This record gives sequence, structure tokens and C-alpha cells, in this order.
Amino acid sequence: MPRIPYQPADLAEPKELVDAIRKRRGGNLLNLDRMLLQSAPFARGWNAFLGEVRTGLELSPKLRELAMCVVAVLNGAAYEFQHHAPEFIKAGGTAQQVEAMQRSDTLGHDFSLFDSIERTAILLTIEMTRKIEVSDATFAAVRAALPNEQQVVELVGVIATYNMVSRFLVALGVEPE
Repeated sequence: MPRIPYQPADLAEPKELVDAIRKRRGGNLLNLDRMLLQSAPFARGWNAFLGEVRTGLELSPKLRELAMCVVAVLNGAAYEFQHHAPEFIKAGGTAQQVEAMQRSDTLGHDFSLFDSIERTAILLTIEMTRKIEVSDATFAAVRAALPNEQQVVELVGVIATYNMVSRFLVALGVEPE
């Protein structure tokens, strides 16, 4: 049960904002959108920022979605995982990898289903999410794994962004559709 009521699914105002969110979502408002629309300025900024994070980065969609899924698991954000696990598979991930991510012990111990770049991204995600501070060794591994500094910054940014998303979802009790 959400801690604050969602805005109605048929919300029409503020028209420009609601239309922009519906356009990005393929016509519908998700429960997340309906919660965000409690604050038009917040929803406007979120829509623009997350739209860029989802579609405007050079970082591979597979690594982006992997990081989003790992953050979701670590933070107990079922809503986030439900939305991003299918995107991870569409980007080249496997159902076995999705299952492995859902086992919290796997995130700490068994990376065998993931390639070396994915393992490095998982390690960075774990450190950023659980400890905030990233070890020099992990950061060096990320720099070595990715082709350029832009992608390093983008991976760090995705992890930070989806920690924000998961915390918003969990704190407000946003439910999966």
C-alpha cells in the first residue's frame, strides 16, 4: 500500500507534463509517475533526467540495466527490479543471470554467470550501494574494463541514480503495477 495516494491514472493536468510522461512511457502513467506527479516540479525534473539516463547514454544498455537490477536487489526495491529485469534480458542478459541476481548471496559470492566486465560493474554497484565509498582497486578495475572515461562516469551515474530511484520507491511504498 502506498504511503501517499497515487494521482489518478487518468490525470490530465498539468497537461504538458502529463503528456510528456505518457509519451516517454508509451501512453500510460506508471504508479511511479502517479506518485511523482504529487509534485509537478519534481516529476518534470525526474522525467527529463531519467529519460536521458534510460536512452541517452553511451554506456551499453546491458551494463546499465545490470546495475539497475543489482541496486534494486540490494535495496529491496521489487518495483525497480520488476521493471528492469526484462530490460536486462532484452539487452542481452539471461534468465539465469536474473535468477542469480535475485539471490542476495550470489551478489556477494558467485559471479560465475557474468563476464568480467559485468562482474566489475556488479562489484562497483555493491560498493556504491552498501558502502558508498569505492575502493581504489574496484575503481581501477572499472576504468580498465570500460573503453573511456565517459562510460565510467555514466556507470557511476546510473548506479547513483537508481539508488535514488529505489530509495524513493521503497520509502513511499510504490507498488508494482
